[in-house]
Amino acid sequence: MTTTESMFPSRSDFDYDYETLRTTGLIISIVMFFSGILIALSKKITKCVRPSSNSSGIPSAKTEVPPQTV
Repeated sequence: MTTTESMFPSRSDFDYDYETLRTTGLIISIVMFFSGILIALSKKITKCVRPSSNSSGIPSAKTEVPPQTV
């Protein structure tokens, strides 16, 4: 009769390298953090620096939107 020890001789086949896993996770989180900051700041910077689409120098007329009533 077989025992569970003979059926599963070694469970050490799935030892993880936790140092590499932690280092990779840290690098990915740093890259995602800084890319999020760059995306947030790029929207503010492009709002301030956006050139006007009118090349003649005359400001374009803006239409006013009436206030919404509830």
